[in-house]
Amino acid sequence: MLFFGLLIALTLLAWPVSPTWPARMRLAMALALFLAGSDHWANPQRYLAMMPPWIPLHLELVLFTGAAEIAGAAGLLWKNTRPLAGLMLAIYFVAVFPANIHNALNGLAVEGLPQAAWYYWARLPFQPLAIWWALFGAELVRWPFRRVLPPRTPARACGGPWAGRWSAAGPPRRRAARRGSGW
Repeated sequence: MLFFGLLIALTLLAWPVSPTWPARMRLAMALALFLAGSDHWANPQRYLAMMPPWIPLHLELVLFTGAAEIAGAAGLLWKNTRPLAGLMLAIYFVAVFPANIHNALNGLAVEGLPQAAWYYWARLPFQPLAIWWALFGAELVRWPFRRVLPPRTPARACGGPWAGRWSAAGPPRRRAARRGSGW
Protein backbone atom coordinates (compact mmCIF):
# COMPACT_ATOMS: atom_id res chain seq x y z
CA MET A 1 0.00 0.00 0.00
CA LEU A 2 2.97 2.27 0.47
CA PHE A 3 3.71 1.79 -3.22
CA PHE A 4 0.18 2.92 -4.14
CA GLY A 5 0.42 5.94 -1.88
CA LEU A 6 3.63 6.84 -3.68
CA LEU A 7 1.93 6.31 -7.06
CA ILE A 8 -0.93 8.64 -6.20
CA ALA A 9 1.34 11.32 -4.75
CA LEU A 10 3.68 11.21 -7.75
CA THR A 11 0.74 11.31 -10.17
CA LEU A 12 -0.55 14.48 -8.53
CA LEU A 13 2.93 16.00 -8.55
CA ALA A 14 3.25 15.20 -12.27
CA TRP A 15 0.16 17.31 -13.04
CA PRO A 16 2.07 20.44 -14.18
CA VAL A 17 4.55 18.54 -16.40
CA SER A 18 2.31 15.89 -18.01
CA PRO A 19 -0.61 16.81 -20.28
CA THR A 20 -2.79 13.69 -19.90
CA TRP A 21 -3.75 11.20 -17.21
CA PRO A 22 -1.94 8.29 -18.88
CA ALA A 23 1.21 10.43 -19.13
CA ARG A 24 0.98 11.45 -15.45
CA MET A 25 0.32 7.90 -14.33
CA ARG A 26 3.12 6.57 -16.54
CA LEU A 27 5.61 9.06 -15.12
CA ALA A 28 4.51 8.27 -11.56
CA MET A 29 4.76 4.51 -12.10
CA ALA A 30 8.18 4.85 -13.74
CA LEU A 31 9.54 6.85 -10.80
CA ALA A 32 7.91 4.59 -8.18
CA LEU A 33 9.23 1.45 -9.89
CA PHE A 34 12.70 2.95 -10.22
CA LEU A 35 12.74 3.68 -6.48
CA ALA A 36 11.34 0.24 -5.58
CA GLY A 37 13.69 -1.57 -7.97
CA SER A 38 16.69 0.33 -6.60
CA ASP A 39 15.61 -0.64 -3.10
CA HIS A 40 15.64 -4.32 -4.14
CA TRP A 41 19.35 -3.89 -4.88
CA ALA A 42 20.19 -1.64 -1.92
CA ASN A 43 18.28 -3.68 0.71
CA PRO A 44 17.75 -7.21 -0.62
CA GLN A 45 17.32 -8.61 2.92
CA ARG A 46 14.01 -6.74 3.17
CA TYR A 47 12.68 -8.65 0.17
CA LEU A 48 14.27 -12.01 1.00
CA ALA A 49 11.86 -12.35 3.93
CA MET A 50 8.94 -11.98 1.49
CA MET A 51 9.97 -14.94 -0.65
CA PRO A 52 7.87 -18.10 -0.27
CA PRO A 53 10.02 -21.09 0.71
CA TRP A 54 8.96 -23.13 -2.33
CA ILE A 55 10.59 -20.63 -4.71
CA PRO A 56 14.32 -21.32 -5.31
CA LEU A 57 17.17 -18.81 -5.69
CA HIS A 58 15.80 -16.17 -3.34
CA LEU A 59 18.60 -13.61 -3.61
CA GLU A 60 18.86 -13.98 -7.37
CA LEU A 61 15.11 -13.51 -7.79
CA VAL A 62 15.05 -10.45 -5.53
CA LEU A 63 17.81 -8.88 -7.61
CA PHE A 64 16.09 -9.95 -10.83
CA THR A 65 12.76 -8.44 -9.78
CA GLY A 66 14.55 -5.21 -8.87
CA ALA A 67 16.15 -5.14 -12.31
CA ALA A 68 12.76 -5.94 -13.91
CA GLU A 69 11.17 -3.00 -12.09
CA ILE A 70 13.94 -0.64 -13.22
CA ALA A 71 13.75 -1.93 -16.81
CA GLY A 72 9.96 -1.59 -16.80
CA ALA A 73 10.27 1.96 -15.47
CA ALA A 74 12.68 2.87 -18.26
CA GLY A 75 10.52 1.15 -20.87
CA LEU A 76 7.47 3.17 -19.89
CA LEU A 77 9.28 6.42 -20.62
CA TRP A 78 10.06 5.71 -24.30
CA LYS A 79 7.21 5.67 -26.78
CA ASN A 80 8.60 2.76 -28.84
CA THR A 81 8.98 0.46 -25.82
CA ARG A 82 5.97 1.67 -23.84
CA PRO A 83 3.41 -0.96 -24.97
CA LEU A 84 5.78 -3.85 -24.33
CA ALA A 85 6.88 -2.39 -20.99
CA GLY A 86 3.27 -1.94 -19.89
CA LEU A 87 2.38 -5.49 -20.84
CA MET A 88 5.49 -6.94 -19.17
CA LEU A 89 4.84 -4.93 -15.99
CA ALA A 90 1.26 -6.24 -15.89
CA ILE A 91 2.62 -9.78 -16.17
CA TYR A 92 5.21 -8.95 -13.49
CA PHE A 93 2.50 -7.76 -11.09
CA VAL A 94 0.63 -11.03 -11.65
CA ALA A 95 3.85 -13.02 -11.08
CA VAL A 96 4.66 -11.39 -7.72
CA PHE A 97 1.12 -11.89 -6.40
CA PRO A 98 1.92 -15.30 -4.83
CA ALA A 99 4.58 -13.63 -2.68
CA ASN A 100 1.99 -11.09 -1.53
CA ILE A 101 -0.39 -13.91 -0.62
CA HIS A 102 2.45 -15.65 1.25
CA ASN A 103 3.09 -12.46 3.24
CA ALA A 104 -0.59 -12.10 4.13
CA LEU A 105 -0.88 -15.72 5.26
CA ASN A 106 2.39 -15.95 7.20
CA GLY A 107 2.98 -12.39 8.37
CA LEU A 108 6.22 -10.55 7.99
CA ALA A 109 8.73 -9.06 10.41
CA VAL A 110 11.09 -6.93 8.35
CA GLU A 111 12.68 -3.68 9.44
CA GLY A 112 11.31 -0.75 7.45
CA LEU A 113 7.99 -2.43 6.64
CA PRO A 114 4.76 -2.42 8.68
CA GLN A 115 4.46 -5.27 11.18
CA ALA A 116 0.65 -5.37 11.31
CA ALA A 117 -0.97 -8.38 9.64
CA TRP A 118 -3.87 -6.28 8.30
CA TYR A 119 -1.43 -4.32 6.11
CA TYR A 120 -0.52 -7.40 4.06
CA TRP A 121 -4.16 -8.44 3.72
CA ALA A 122 -5.17 -4.93 2.69
CA ARG A 123 -2.49 -4.93 -0.02
CA LEU A 124 -3.97 -7.89 -1.90
CA PRO A 125 -6.98 -6.09 -3.46
CA PHE A 126 -4.64 -3.40 -4.78
CA GLN A 127 -2.75 -5.82 -7.04
CA PRO A 128 -5.32 -5.55 -9.87
CA LEU A 129 -4.93 -1.76 -9.59
CA ALA A 130 -1.19 -2.11 -10.24
CA ILE A 131 -1.92 -4.24 -13.32
CA TRP A 132 -4.45 -1.71 -14.62
CA TRP A 133 -2.12 1.22 -13.83
CA ALA A 134 0.67 -0.32 -15.92
CA LEU A 135 -1.67 -1.02 -18.85
CA PHE A 136 -3.40 2.37 -18.66
CA GLY A 137 -0.12 4.26 -18.35
CA ALA A 138 1.22 2.40 -21.38
CA GLU A 139 -2.01 3.35 -23.19
CA LEU A 140 -2.92 -0.27 -23.86
CA VAL A 141 -6.32 0.09 -22.17
CA ARG A 142 -8.64 3.04 -21.68
CA TRP A 143 -11.14 1.34 -19.39
CA PRO A 144 -13.19 2.71 -17.69
CA PHE A 145 -12.86 6.01 -19.54
CA ARG A 146 -13.07 4.90 -23.16
CA ARG A 147 -13.71 1.32 -24.17
CA VAL A 148 -12.10 1.29 -27.61
CA LEU A 149 -8.63 2.55 -28.35
CA PRO A 150 -8.06 4.47 -31.56
CA PRO A 151 -6.02 2.57 -34.14
CA ARG A 152 -2.27 3.05 -33.80
CA THR A 153 -1.49 2.30 -37.45
CA PRO A 154 0.81 4.91 -39.01
CA ALA A 155 -0.66 6.63 -42.05
CA ARG A 156 2.05 5.36 -44.41
CA ALA A 157 1.45 1.75 -43.39
CA CYS A 158 -2.11 1.91 -44.68
CA GLY A 159 -1.07 1.91 -48.34
CA GLY A 160 -3.34 2.98 -51.17
CA PRO A 161 -3.56 6.28 -53.01
CA TRP A 162 -3.94 8.28 -49.79
CA ALA A 163 -0.80 6.87 -48.10
CA GLY A 164 0.85 9.57 -46.08
CA ARG A 165 -2.24 11.80 -46.21
CA TRP A 166 -4.62 10.05 -43.83
CA SER A 167 -4.58 7.70 -40.90
CA ALA A 168 -6.24 4.33 -40.43
CA ALA A 169 -9.52 6.16 -39.82
CA GLY A 170 -10.08 6.40 -43.59
CA PRO A 171 -9.70 8.72 -46.54
CA PRO A 172 -10.61 12.39 -46.24
CA ARG A 173 -14.16 13.25 -47.19
CA ARG A 174 -14.57 14.98 -50.48
CA ARG A 175 -17.18 17.57 -51.25
CA ALA A 176 -19.77 16.69 -53.85
CA ALA A 177 -18.93 18.22 -57.21
CA ARG A 178 -21.24 20.96 -58.39
CA ARG A 179 -21.62 20.16 -62.06
CA GLY A 180 -24.73 22.06 -62.83
CA SER A 181 -26.84 19.81 -60.66
CA GLY A 182 -28.63 22.77 -59.17
CA TRP A 183 -27.18 22.41 -55.75
